Amino acid sequence: MKGYFSFVLHSHLPYVINHGEWPHGMDWLYEAAAEAYVPLLIEFQSLISEGISPNVTIGLTPILTEQLASEKFKHGFIHYLDQKIAAAEENLAEFDNQGQGHLKHLADMWKAKYNETKSYFLSQIDRNIITAFKKMQNGGYIEIITCGATHGYFPLLGTDESIDAQVRVGKETYRRHFGRDPKGIWLPECAYRPSYEWSSPIAEYPKKFYRRGVEEFLFKYDIQYFIVDKHLILGGKNRGVYLDRFDSLKVLWKQFEKNWKPLEEEKERSIYENYLVSSTGTSRVAVAYGRHEESALQVWSGEWGYPGDGRYLEFHKKHFPGGHRYWRVTSAKADLADKQEYYPEDVEDALENQAAHFVELLDSYIDNYHRESGKEGILTTPFDTELFGHWWFEGPRFIGKVLRKLNQNDSIKVITLGNHLEKNRPQTIISMPEGSWGQGGFHYIWLNEWTEWTWKHVYAAEDQMVELANKYAETQDEVIRRILNQLAREVLLIESSDWQFLISTWSARDYAEGRLTVHSEHIKRLANILDSYDQSKLLTEQEQVYLAKIEGVDDVFPDIDFTYWRSLKAREDTK
Repeated sequence: MKGYFSFVLHSHLPYVINHGEWPHGMDWLYEAAAEAYVPLLIEFQSLISEGISPNVTIGLTPILTEQLASEKFKHGFIHYLDQKIAAAEENLAEFDNQGQGHLKHLADMWKAKYNETKSYFLSQIDRNIITAFKKMQNGGYIEIITCGATHGYFPLLGTDESIDAQVRVGKETYRRHFGRDPKGIWLPECAYRPSYEWSSPIAEYPKKFYRRGVEEFLFKYDIQYFIVDKHLILGGKNRGVYLDRFDSLKVLWKQFEKNWKPLEEEKERSIYENYLVSSTGTSRVAVAYGRHEESALQVWSGEWGYPGDGRYLEFHKKHFPGGHRYWRVTSAKADLADKQEYYPEDVEDALENQAAHFVELLDSYIDNYHRESGKEGILTTPFDTELFGHWWFEGPRFIGKVLRKLNQNDSIKVITLGNHLEKNRPQTIISMPEGSWGQGGFHYIWLNEWTEWTWKHVYAAEDQMVELANKYAETQDEVIRRILNQLAREVLLIESSDWQFLISTWSARDYAEGRLTVHSEHIKRLANILDSYDQSKLLTEQEQVYLAKIEGVDDVFPDIDFTYWRSLKAREDTK
């Protein structure tokens, strides 16, 4: 054996239950489940039945886990699948009347696919996607990792208490659903920030204070490892091309450059090694694995990666009513009007050849490192799970073919990151710069001229949460605790990095802006109710109705405790 390979999949959607259906809302959840999560479960089960352990590391964010486990999702998903089956039947009749034999064949394919998905969901996994993944982990076939509770963007969150709560709630939610503690975490957007004297990029919140490094929170909650982009491991400050476009981002960058003091290091770093990360020089460390950029690009790039092959199903062109897809990519530059009909039988050859090519690539990278260093390195390729099956329809089958071929390869061992860490404890401590896997390598997608206003709402909510948690930390009043626990849920939801991402990419801008504003309004209203109750010890009928309504709408993290937001210093001083 010459080295290791780890497939890492990151599964995430923001909280959409009770917040819309179509085009933005629950349909996102149903699509991801039908097109990615269930097909991957089926593919993994097929591998296991062949005696092959997938050994995939899969992240299921706490907020996604809560949604997939909810009864509302389970009931709605069955209805969604029935709608897709009915739409395929309507298409089938339509194409039959038109004499479109091939399109009729494709409509029959969609009918069979959604019937299979429904049967698997009902009969094989008893309507529980989360339990299905849990059983695979318990069997030693996969590893599930956690994330920040609602995928908050750690480097830009305004208080250390916010990051602490994101990690703590993330770990506790994982334990509740999977019956054990997570070994690893997917940092939201693979975003990392070391410790240094930090000030808010928003002029209205000019506070300046010493921030803890992200690894310190992971160490505190015994989370052993995380994944970052290549440029962070190698130590380069990937300045990106966006800083000059936006003053607040430029201020953050200059602040980081001025205040970050890297540890003295002598050894050259490699993307094929894992490292202990510390920005303080103390024992509060966690292990970082780096994204292998070249192999990852080969898979996810729609322009020149495998999904851009003209034989694969075209994602963007859909037939209405129903939304089924009947066309192939044809070419990456072809207009939608020029897309040609999809031929499933042509795909098998493409998948076979590209899986073989990918394994050859992995072999060459690992072999080169082994020859140069004499070490058994690890090649880590992280992806958004939704690429496989949702964006790239044939993606789950590609993963299956790659894993089958690697099972026959004596040079490469497929391994989960947790198992790799057990066998390969790093000795080298490094410090890393600030950054993410986002465009430009820094924070531009989440902090720019379109999203700056959102951070004013986030920072106001976070400051208020810490203030109220400090004030009422010792209260035994159940009404106060109830109000503050719901307020804490709203703070977590407003922190979701999805709102800035959707605004910046224009993919669902109105929805994201509306969601952030709604959660901000809930926070203000709950704080007002709390203040009024604290004085009168009474809730009006209107306040009771409102509180019950919000608890029903944003019904997540049932074990949440608002005291998680109590000042870190105050908590540590009492120990």
